[in-house]
Amino acid sequence: MKVNKLIDSLEKEFKKKSNPTVAKSQKAYMRNQFDFHGLTANQRKDVQYPLFKKHSLLSTAELNKLTITLWNKDQRDYQYCAQELLFINAKTFKKEDIDLFEFMIINKSWWDTIDFLSPKIVGEYFKLYPETIENQIEKWLHSNNIWLQRSCLIFQLKYKETLNTQLLTHIIQFLLGSKEFFINKAIGWILREYSKTNPQWVIKFVYTNHLNTLSKREALKFINRKKNIN
Repeated sequence: MKVNKLIDSLEKEFKKKSNPTVAKSQKAYMRNQFDFHGLTANQRKDVQYPLFKKHSLLSTAELNKLTITLWNKDQRDYQYCAQELLFINAKTFKKEDIDLFEFMIINKSWWDTIDFLSPKIVGEYFKLYPETIENQIEKWLHSNNIWLQRSCLIFQLKYKETLNTQLLTHIIQFLLGSKEFFINKAIGWILREYSKTNPQWVIKFVYTNHLNTLSKREALKFINRKKNIN
């Protein structure tokens, strides 16, 4: 089966190029939560992309099975591989794929995968199926899962002029008062990114809402930097 051959090939090549010293350093950087093969990003991509091309034209069922199998593996390299594989297949997302993305967000969760999944996977999905946004965002906001909530905040990270300010306002105001670092950092991050497109809106928002100090500092970072340059 195509999926099994691809997984076997990935495992074989990743193990061949593994570096225990680098793996130890990578694991420490992730607070010892995940094992690694010790591959650099470029080494991993040099292995995975030719294999993706060789085993292209996966069906939706095969792609989903492959993603889940890779996500359940111990080494973090496979999660990176899975999300990048999904991204290059973004135009083929089906409406029901949101269940797969939610599985990826809430399993083996940390900032490194969330910050890829939300803007690049969930963000692209919602462009294809905007009618699902309201219900999905409400579900995730009320989940009490900080990674689903962070995903709500940053899925519009690269939307620029198409960012829905009314929706973003609702999301941020729902999460105001959170003590979670990853939530307050994400509030600042999405505002900082949007300030590159609409600085006046961000300035007004920051000064009319009681943001966490971290959120406010992050939100105004780009605006303040421009002021200093000028």
